[in-house]
Amino acid sequence: MPTSMPRRDAAGRLPPTAPISDRDPLRRLFRALVTDVFLRGLHLSDIALAEYVADMLTRFVHIDRIFRLRDARGRRLTEVAEMLLAADARFAVGPFGQEREIHRHIGDFTLFWTGVYPEALRYFRSPLRKDHLIDYAEQGKRSYYIASTFVGPEIRREAEVLRELSELFDVCMYGLHLVRQQWERLGPDSYEAATGVLLS
Repeated sequence: MPTSMPRRDAAGRLPPTAPISDRDPLRRLFRALVTDVFLRGLHLSDIALAEYVADMLTRFVHIDRIFRLRDARGRRLTEVAEMLLAADARFAVGPFGQEREIHRHIGDFTLFWTGVYPEALRYFRSPLRKDHLIDYAEQGKRSYYIASTFVGPEIRREAEVLRELSELFDVCMYGLHLVRQQWERLGPDSYEAATGVLLS
């Protein structure tokens, strides 16, 4: 039975922790675009990888999902260096899975900015920021790999996808450049065609 779509606020935004329905229009659009670029354009064979990247784009439409990690005092973590410190702290004292989740998010965070909005890296890695000396692509590969080493029956398939993202990070980064080009060419009248034709 399909799940009901989460209620959006007056501006049309999803709550930051709400699950995203398979029927969500943005999810359908991103899955269509990513599938077209990754599977047909770049000839990647893993549909699960393409769906993971598309779902990441859907989540990151909401700014609170991009910057969802917080420190022990509840302060939002906006830099990779801060996220890495949090991962180390959770490894020392936190329950199983928290370190994995932080590294998975770092992988998503770095792939999103390097692939979709690389022009933002000038700000994120500016001299006065903690991330000045962090190579986002290399750290993304490393964090996806670390996240992939946590295994269990419920996360085995995702662990395989995270390992692929680590190995194919540069390819996925390039693919997201192409995805952005495609969606920027879409006008309002093209939306229905994108979600209908590309998914057919």
